[in-house]
Amino acid sequence: MLLEFSIIPLGKGESIGDEIAKILKMVEESGLTYKANPMGTVVEGDWDKVMGLVKKCHQEVLKNSLRVVTSITIDDRPGKPADRIVEKIKSVEKRLGREVKK
Repeated sequence: MLLEFSIIPLGKGESIGDEIAKILKMVEESGLTYKANPMGTVVEGDWDKVMGLVKKCHQEVLKNSLRVVTSITIDDRPGKPADRIVEKIKSVEKRLGREVKK
């Protein structure tokens, strides 16, 4: 499955780059395939591993924030092979006849 998540600590001011860097390090250390983007992070893996990672990241941000908002979007398509994080973009590019901007 693919899961996109965004974690926002409230009450930390306008810049949350330090918190985001900490979370991305945790995502990297998880061993799951991922892609960071300006608004969140997409991870690929089985339900328990992906949801466990999001829970761990949420709890980490909560340690230093009074309030945390975590948004999650799930694309669960059983029977599809792994590497959908790349293949979904390739499928769209094939239909467009060109690469999408990165």
